[in-house]
Amino acid sequence: MILQQRKQTDRGSNAQTSPFEELSLPLLPSLYNVAHWLTRSAADAEDLVQETLLKALRGFASFEMGTNFKAWIFRILRNTYLTSQSGLAVKRTVALEDELKSDGDSSLCQYPESAIDRQNPEVNLINLGDRAALQSAMEELPSPLLEAIMLSDIEEMKYREIAVVLEIPIGTVMSRIARARSSLRRALIAQQSTIRKVRT
Repeated sequence: MILQQRKQTDRGSNAQTSPFEELSLPLLPSLYNVAHWLTRSAADAEDLVQETLLKALRGFASFEMGTNFKAWIFRILRNTYLTSQSGLAVKRTVALEDELKSDGDSSLCQYPESAIDRQNPEVNLINLGDRAALQSAMEELPSPLLEAIMLSDIEEMKYREIAVVLEIPIGTVMSRIARARSSLRRALIAQQSTIRKVRT
């Protein structure tokens, strides 16, 4: 990748690292991880990250230093993917804009992030679940739910950061995460039940 090649060149010439590189290089594994889940292809994920970095570099002058760079560059990643032919707008997108109203979960919005327990039974089950089973269950999630659970439980972003990346209200972020965890829990329990039946 361009940044990695440039970083190696800089090390060889003892050149100082640019502010953009200092901020972006530590995020490369996370950017690639999310890109790979979105594209389901190693090659496409690399291309998506490459394009994201180029766009971020070009627009870096507009980034306000001291603000949340991680949320800023993940938003670029997502928007880049959304505008691609294989983007979320084309594949596996579901309408969730009214999910808080339809579920009657609008009370979620009233609680600050510090009040939300990230170690609930669903999360514990997901953490303990078989990796292959978990991956299979995650692949079945609608893209909006997959994005939310990836950013929250795998990339460990705060709800406010996720809201910035996904450009949705915090309450919607929380609802999507809750739905994703519930769906994963049901899928994992169903898989475990199937395995027990086969063994007996």
